[in-house]
Amino acid sequence: MGNPLDRLRKGGGKKRSAYKDAGVDIDAQDRALDKVKELVAKTRTAGVLSEVGGFGGLFRPDLSECADPVLVASSDGVGTKLEVARRAGDFSTVGRDLVNHCVNDILVQGALPLFFLDYVGAGKIEPDSMVELVRGVADGCRENGCALLGGETAEMPGFYREGDYELAGFIVGLVDRAAILDGSRVAAGDVLVGLPSAGLHTNGYSLARRVVFEKLGLEPGDPAPWVSRGRRSVADELLAPHLSYLKPLKPLLRHPGLHALAHVTGGGLTDNLPRVLPPDTHAVVRFGAWEVPEIFPFLQDEGEVDDDEMLRVFNMGIGMVAIVERDALGEILASLRASEQRSFVIGKVDKGGSGVSYDLERSGELADADGGEG
Repeated sequence: MGNPLDRLRKGGGKKRSAYKDAGVDIDAQDRALDKVKELVAKTRTAGVLSEVGGFGGLFRPDLSECADPVLVASSDGVGTKLEVARRAGDFSTVGRDLVNHCVNDILVQGALPLFFLDYVGAGKIEPDSMVELVRGVADGCRENGCALLGGETAEMPGFYREGDYELAGFIVGLVDRAAILDGSRVAAGDVLVGLPSAGLHTNGYSLARRVVFEKLGLEPGDPAPWVSRGRRSVADELLAPHLSYLKPLKPLLRHPGLHALAHVTGGGLTDNLPRVLPPDTHAVVRFGAWEVPEIFPFLQDEGEVDDDEMLRVFNMGIGMVAIVERDALGEILASLRASEQRSFVIGKVDKGGSGVSYDLERSGELADADGGEG
């Protein structure tokens, strides 16, 4: 039996690519990756020791300010918001969504981001779309002071549909063990301070798409019918980026009056607040303490969604909750204002029970004392 590589040694004319015929264009990937390397280079921080293209990324963290350093890691995806991006032909925002979501997930434990890794999967990679996706990731990393240390690109025809993309991210951050926020300091009497979201963020899109695209037949470029002031398209509204709360919360991470943080993602306030509440306490959230964005009542009415489900599917206009000692409330609200971060006193922690209860009337002690908005 002859050596199967003999034919390669003989050379010859230009050969057709069998891999390309099977749906994978290595040359197109390489052209896209050349542009991606430029984007990644712009996120480089002092800890990065490697160049793009190695088998692994090298990072040396600065531990000088940590007496007992702890690494915090998390991973997430963008979900079916990618389908909205595909329909709109605009992948420029979902990369920033991904980074900001992951930054918030480690921020709630008191950690600051060190580096980020991404994964892009597709049935067929279109270089321009891939570069647009990664540009959003790189922009998000740069805005959060986080290095894009590496990633993976996979073209898998027959597994993903052509035109579809998968986007996932992995983040590593650092916190001093003494500064970890884990909810252990939360106590009855603490105050809930809500930071507004920019709409849906990255959750609830399967329901939103069914209502907006399937039931109502709207297109991404159509005017959003729920917007009462100004003119914004459906795509403008549904692709509004997930916010990062790193900048306004970073100055407060070691404040003794900040007892916990809760990132309001899938599960809404109902499922996310209890993750940082100690046993035998529950959160009381007062509706009316903040302005619920118009998209949420629109989706509820058009989708015929009951109240309980709305509160578990969507963030309802609150993307992050700080649980604050009452005596420190004034200082913390002042710090948020100095960072140009809007905030609202949305409730409190009470003794007994568990989970979250909702007060549907804007009244009571907190509203009278604090005036609602910070």
